[in-house]
Amino acid sequence: MSDDVRRFAGKVAIVTGAAGGIGAALAAELVAGGARVVAVDLGEIASPPAGAVALAGDVGDTGVIEETIALAESQFGPVDMYFANAGVMGSSGIGTEEEWELGLGVNFHAHVRAARLLVPGWVERGSGHFVPTASAAGLLTQVGSAIYSVSKHAAESFAEWLSVTYGDQGVGVTCLCPMGVDTPLVRTAEASSDPAERRAIRAVTASGAVLRADDVARQTLDAVAKGEFLVLPHPEVRAMWVNRAKDTDRWLSGMRRMQAGLGD
Repeated sequence: MSDDVRRFAGKVAIVTGAAGGIGAALAAELVAGGARVVAVDLGEIASPPAGAVALAGDVGDTGVIEETIALAESQFGPVDMYFANAGVMGSSGIGTEEEWELGLGVNFHAHVRAARLLVPGWVERGSGHFVPTASAAGLLTQVGSAIYSVSKHAAESFAEWLSVTYGDQGVGVTCLCPMGVDTPLVRTAEASSDPAERRAIRAVTASGAVLRADDVARQTLDAVAKGEFLVLPHPEVRAMWVNRAKDTDRWLSGMRRMQAGLGD
């Protein structure tokens, strides 16, 4: 937490994917910063931060998003900040139709659905902040899962579009793009029985440090407070992103070599 420990005093925030990992850390840091929080996840949140309200539901579903916003408004008032943090990895390879529907639904369409409900009110009030977790895969490319990589690219692109379209009307956008973070998503992939899934997560964890979720949450909220767009907790990502833009063919060739060297 920054020196201004009450920097979010009076703000109303929704955090999705809040049962663990980055989402739980964001909810805790927001409450510590004075915000009033609705924490939502697919399953029950056993230990929400003191003072936060918890809700179980699939945030890929528009009805659940509407329910979450209604709960926040009834308990605390109009929503000021929406943290679209819920995510699914998706299977390795191209994926099935059903897997694409789930992955895009949670990792991307949920962001669009939330923004559709919240942005008009933010524009009317002249303030609001949208914070998607897009992952470094949203700037680069994820080895293994096409679903994860494509959906995270879409999430980052949509965040840029929101900033371009509404940034001069009081709507802030901060896009979080980390690599490896100590979260249930990473731990589950590391323990997977699928060699391709284990290779995919090794590509992430071998490229930089596996960070603590609370450190990533603090960096994200620092960026929100400053009105910054891009959060790169891993400095390596910026260098990779630049190299990819400079010579895309070389970048893709390097990714193929890395993939080949990961083993089982």
